[in-house]
Amino acid sequence: MAGDPRSVKIVVTTHKKYRMPVDPVYVPLQVGASIEKTEDGKPLDLGYARDDTGENISEKNALYCELTGLYWAWKNLDCDYLGLVHYRRYFGSRTHAAKTGDPFDAIIGGEELRSVLGTCRVVVPRMRRYYIETLYSHYEHTHYAAHLYETRRILADRYPEYLGSFDRVLQRTGGHMFNMMIMDRECLDTYCTWLFDILGELEKRIDVTGLSFYQARYCGRVGEIILNVWLDYQLHTGKLRREDICELPYIYTEKVEWGRKAASFLKAKFFHQKYEF
Repeated sequence: MAGDPRSVKIVVTTHKKYRMPVDPVYVPLQVGASIEKTEDGKPLDLGYARDDTGENISEKNALYCELTGLYWAWKNLDCDYLGLVHYRRYFGSRTHAAKTGDPFDAIIGGEELRSVLGTCRVVVPRMRRYYIETLYSHYEHTHYAAHLYETRRILADRYPEYLGSFDRVLQRTGGHMFNMMIMDRECLDTYCTWLFDILGELEKRIDVTGLSFYQARYCGRVGEIILNVWLDYQLHTGKLRREDICELPYIYTEKVEWGRKAASFLKAKFFHQKYEF
């Protein structure tokens, strides 16, 4: 059951200096801080909180993407609700549009967010639809299906009760993507314990030799998909009710190159060209 969201923190993961929301619920976080260097080889310091402090997996950012930020927040921040967004992608307000043309005006603020969290336990972005692709086929065309096969083997070994959810989710034509979520502390502890156990084993089983930098970020991409697996299992077992999960629109703060994205999507589907951007 949802409770009173007394304290909320949303980490905003970034690898560069960037405009940030001014609302105090947002915590800018430099990810991959332990490995990022300036041009002269010195440690890069953006002036934000860093994911290489406290208990962390910052050195794994090349594999985990923004999930090193989720791990850091899980282990080091004390709050009732904790979430993850990106420096260019946020949860959007249900009531305020960017009437000024500034997308930052449409980002959900703390007051509205607390109202939402008073009615649910988990917030995810609205479903992203692929229509002519399942989550499995889209991943197979744009990345490497072996990552998913190995993930399923790990589930069979460690969490066999999740196999039904895994198989269902992979055949859907949409999902809650981007590794964006806000959860109450109990849900977050359960989810992160499960997620990082799976990804920690997955990184041992996948050889990145020969993979590009972009394609080697597979732990982060598998994480996007299995968030949906975790949610499906919670719903099917009654651990969460549908009303415990709220969807919010998501805001992208930069212009989307839809032509380039569409071309890459079609090349991946029909000509088996993996994504490299």
